[in-house]
Amino acid sequence: MAGPSRTLSLAAVLVVEVALLAGALTAGGFARPDIARTDLADAPPVVASPTGPGRYSFDCGVNAEGHRNTANVVVTPGVPGPEHHVHDYVGNLATDVDSTDASLAAAGTSCGNGDLSTFYWPVLRAGGEHSAILTPRTVRLEYLAAVTGEVVAPPAGLRAMTGDARAATGGAFGTPTWTCAGAEDRRTDSYPRCPAGRDVERVFEFPSCWDGLHPDSEGHRRHLVFAEPDGSCRRGTFPVPRLRIIAGYAATGDFTVDAFPDQKRSARSDHGIMINLAPTALMADIVACLNRGGVCTA
Repeated sequence: MAGPSRTLSLAAVLVVEVALLAGALTAGGFARPDIARTDLADAPPVVASPTGPGRYSFDCGVNAEGHRNTANVVVTPGVPGPEHHVHDYVGNLATDVDSTDASLAAAGTSCGNGDLSTFYWPVLRAGGEHSAILTPRTVRLEYLAAVTGEVVAPPAGLRAMTGDARAATGGAFGTPTWTCAGAEDRRTDSYPRCPAGRDVERVFEFPSCWDGLHPDSEGHRRHLVFAEPDGSCRRGTFPVPRLRIIAGYAATGDFTVDAFPDQKRSARSDHGIMINLAPTALMADIVACLNRGGVCTA
């Protein structure tokens, strides 16, 4: 028969194991999410990337259509994604696992200017896995001019990526930044705690220096790279319109981004993707606006 000390030891072990299990698992069975949060007032001021004077802004809605799926037609075309990694779309209304440039070019769009391009990012949820998906309240899309020289029209089918879905476990391409409406001069790579009445914002800054040859490359990063710190494009690359997307949400509490299980819902795993399918005449108008230093709205 076990003595009192052995009984107490077993009880203590049981308590510790239960506590560890509770702390390690979420309702969905995955490891506890990395949901570090930062008061935006404690975030450092952002060093803004230089831009030229031209700006072209356009409206593609906020995905009121509920166009969502687990596909990533750029990274894994033809292969459905994991159920816990859902994407929100604006722009092209037909983007799915089996989409091709030809099928997308024949589809409709949510963009008021007729842009058939696809813009997507992982959904934001009210809490952990299986919680409600939050529809953005605002989505602002804009193209920015080059700092030096003129932008050239990108090729049809150009793939562009920003951020890294595996940044929390060593991804090499940085992350988008998080901020609050009205305080874009401060950004953080963790989830922000915004003042009452201020939307949480996700800022996707895309690369804009193209190799002049390829719409895509192995790893989807080599053909289109970020500008140098002074805003110029390195030798052998050419400036194309620089895409920026800012998505705003009425998000509070334990909101998290849909991420792969090993990323534990880290804010650093956020990312955005674009496939350029703007009609030729529309892209010509965008390029002309930027190169003359215009401020255009469509």
